[in-house]
Amino acid sequence: MSLRSLVRSAFTTKLYITVLVAIVAGAALGLAAPGVGAAMQPVGTGFIALIQMLIAPVIFCTIVTGIASAGELASVGRVGVKALVYFEVVTTLALIVGLVVMDVFRPGAALHADPGALKISGSAEQYVQQAENTRWYDFLLDIIPDGVVSAFTDGNVLQVLLVSILFAVAIKAMGSAGDPVVRGVAKIGDATFGVIRLVMYLAPLGAFGAMAYTTGKFGLTTLVSLGSFVLLFWVSGIVFSLLVFGVVARLCGLRILKLYRYFTDELLITLGTSNYEVVMPALMRKLTHLGAPKRIVGLVVPSGYAFNGDGVCLYLGFASLFIAQAFDLELSLWQQIGLLAVFLITSKGSAGVAGAGFVILAATLSSTGVVPVVGIMLIIGVDRFMSTMRGLVSLSGQIMGSLIVARWEQRLDVDRARAVLNGDEVAELPESEMPGAAGAGHTTETPTGAVTTT
Repeated sequence: MSLRSLVRSAFTTKLYITVLVAIVAGAALGLAAPGVGAAMQPVGTGFIALIQMLIAPVIFCTIVTGIASAGELASVGRVGVKALVYFEVVTTLALIVGLVVMDVFRPGAALHADPGALKISGSAEQYVQQAENTRWYDFLLDIIPDGVVSAFTDGNVLQVLLVSILFAVAIKAMGSAGDPVVRGVAKIGDATFGVIRLVMYLAPLGAFGAMAYTTGKFGLTTLVSLGSFVLLFWVSGIVFSLLVFGVVARLCGLRILKLYRYFTDELLITLGTSNYEVVMPALMRKLTHLGAPKRIVGLVVPSGYAFNGDGVCLYLGFASLFIAQAFDLELSLWQQIGLLAVFLITSKGSAGVAGAGFVILAATLSSTGVVPVVGIMLIIGVDRFMSTMRGLVSLSGQIMGSLIVARWEQRLDVDRARAVLNGDEVAELPESEMPGAAGAGHTTETPTGAVTTT
């Protein structure tokens, strides 16, 4: 194969190769020319914004067509409850793991920081101010939008979820009279996924800009100063993903490493952009192609972006005890259990919040008073490095959510999933089974590796 053919192949069918090269190039630029790298921020944020503007219509179209086409509304409620049970169990486990690892290794104990010598300033100040105005029940009230349109313009996943479910239930109640509406929404979804396929060609550019900004802005000095904390978090995140989600994968009759290989594109894009929301459309289509029913994927994945905080919860356990250890505070078992209980509530309000992990941390430390909130100044410099692993762990939870719920419902096509993961020839799904699809067609592989309609 000629060099020209190899390059062309990498840019058209092997997105993960291009994204990986872009990540390495971005990191190299940020380290070699920090000023130029930091100036690349608009490139990364621009790509993220392009995807995020389409998330609301994707959720709406997928949920409406999924619920309105379902046999019984009772089954929809059952799927939703099972999804929430899964998310709650895994996020609780992530919090426990974070606390236990920090109790064992105690990386913050060597700092011996003085709370009186620290002052909240800079970017941390905005997080603390936001946290001070946050109450534990605010996220419940925030689910209700000011208007139907504002649910889509404000970018709040929970509000879009509520409007979509209510709209879908209303259409379902119309019976056959609602069929034209469902077909119309499906066509809109088809067009939306078409736009996403175009935008995803910019994924390598977005990953390059985001990584160049991260390394150019924060460099290696910040990372070295708290290296043990960051390294321990990354190792724990990887082990947690392999072991915990590995068990979940086995319950589904699948192997976790093959699943990660199948979702390589999505993992690398999350690695490069530190944002796992941008891969949601591709994630939904690939899960459906894998053998999870469209109506389950369409409900579980959007719900997961609102309630699945595996990575955030793992981080909260780490960060809270790191600060306590840095201040030479010994937290009793009951104090740690108290923090865990509060985190389980506050972490559910993280959807659609910029710097969600930091806001939740500041809000919880402020409300409990067990650990000085000023301690967030110790870790804000490395938060960007932590957010990448938070996204990767949460994305892993998202991948497994639809699969385990589909398995729980006895609707997961395990044979198909194994064949897809093994790279075997797999029969094409009917077009009606794909998220956002409205009519017949045939399937091809896009740069994201997802099965799409042409």
